[in-house]
Amino acid sequence: MDQTSQRQIYDDEITLRDLAREMWASRLMLACVIVVFAAGGIAIGLLADRQYRASTVLSPALEDASGRLGALGALASQYSGLASLAGIAVSGGSRKDEAIAVLQSELLTERYIWDNDLLPVLYADLWDPVSRKWRTNDPQKIPTLWKANRYFDKSIRGVLEDKKGLVVLSITWKDPKLAARWANDLVRITNSYLRDKAIQEAERNIIYLNEQASKTNVIEAQKAIYSLLQAEINKEMVARGREEYALKVIDPAFAPEKPWSAGPMLLGALGLGVGFMAAILIAFGRRVFLA
Repeated sequence: MDQTSQRQIYDDEITLRDLAREMWASRLMLACVIVVFAAGGIAIGLLADRQYRASTVLSPALEDASGRLGALGALASQYSGLASLAGIAVSGGSRKDEAIAVLQSELLTERYIWDNDLLPVLYADLWDPVSRKWRTNDPQKIPTLWKANRYFDKSIRGVLEDKKGLVVLSITWKDPKLAARWANDLVRITNSYLRDKAIQEAERNIIYLNEQASKTNVIEAQKAIYSLLQAEINKEMVARGREEYALKVIDPAFAPEKPWSAGPMLLGALGLGVGFMAAILIAFGRRVFLA
């Protein structure tokens, strides 16, 4: 390669010194860029609603289902066909998954939103509290339970399960007291729903097993049926006597005092950093295209 080509390559390279010179030459413009970004971050922090996060720590209470079913666990393999016909579940893991699924289910979420009249709360900007009507007549913009459920699931409620098997339910909202109340209420109605369901299933199974017991004179079959029957009676007894039937509350949710979302100062600092990076890119671009 000749000296002319080497010199051309060297001239085309942009060194840090060149970039620093370009930034100094355009310092007023770049300073304005940095100030605009920083001011934008502060403005967002001041105008946006502060978000608060309330969390409750839960432990699935249904993992001990095999112990609670008593004799059913020992007889499950021998009489699994009869248990299946009665609709009796013997797996504890599936019950744990069911509890977590119900906690974030559409059914309970929509029911809770409806029972507590939360549509005007979730969509306060569209609600007129004086006339108690929506500010829009457009059917596409009027909030519905389906829209509220999706909003609640994506932006408000979070459910995480850690390695120890504990479940953390978090609610993020602009009112800290409401966030804590919603978190605790969702756990309560989940327990209530699964407890009522367990009682209904046990009552139905007891009726079925009593009918089967009256139809056979085989001693072994009667023993199996009565063992299953006793297990269902125990199941109903536990469900009626345990308020935290599906999810035990290890740490209830309390109204947080500090917001979870970033404040004006943090967003301003973030805007300052972004503005500085933008200034470097602008200086680099000017050096490349205007050289």
